[in-house]
Amino acid sequence: MNEWLLSRISLQLINDRVFGGSCHFGSKVGSFGGRAERQPLSCAVMFHLHCTKKLLDRIKPEICAPGRSDTSLGNWYATLLFWKPQVALLVSERTLLPVLMPLAPSATLARRFPAQLALVLKEHGVSSEFIAQEVWRMDKVQYAKTANRSVVGILNEFVMQAEFWLAAYAYEKGDDDDLLAISAKLAETPCSPLYKGPVSPDKALHELVKAGSQA
Repeated sequence: MNEWLLSRISLQLINDRVFGGSCHFGSKVGSFGGRAERQPLSCAVMFHLHCTKKLLDRIKPEICAPGRSDTSLGNWYATLLFWKPQVALLVSERTLLPVLMPLAPSATLARRFPAQLALVLKEHGVSSEFIAQEVWRMDKVQYAKTANRSVVGILNEFVMQAEFWLAAYAYEKGDDDDLLAISAKLAETPCSPLYKGPVSPDKALHELVKAGSQA
């Protein structure tokens, strides 16, 4: 399946599960922050995905120099969890928001990620306008090696926390709804990089969304 078709399928999943089929994703997006945003997808909007070595070895992508994402949530960090079936854990560098999703097929992880992120953002009560804009800005991806040791440390902490939530609530490792529930639980975890501010990723997310709506 080519990347263009996979991208269209992912956007349709977002449309059906997040927006109830009321939005239309094509070359343009709808309103954001009370204004009509009509911008072509030909613009080179992208996000940077920093992967651990074990995930890079699995995906085998072209590695680019670290850069700055066009998204509000900033760059993302990702690692591989050797569950059965295997799972990818992604964390926003800006808010430390965690997202768990099925790894397979690993080559299409970045193209499937916006759809899963949209579901996680909806779970946190984020507005459809913010979600639509964030997804639009994830049209392209550039892979990079990890560069922020603090975020890598959070990735490792979340891996252990995810194992705890699996045992505590008897979640299924490959169930989409359970991965969504675990992602939400992890977001409540106090994280040391956030101690001087919102403390936990879920609160950091809402502060970011609120600040954006007031800008």
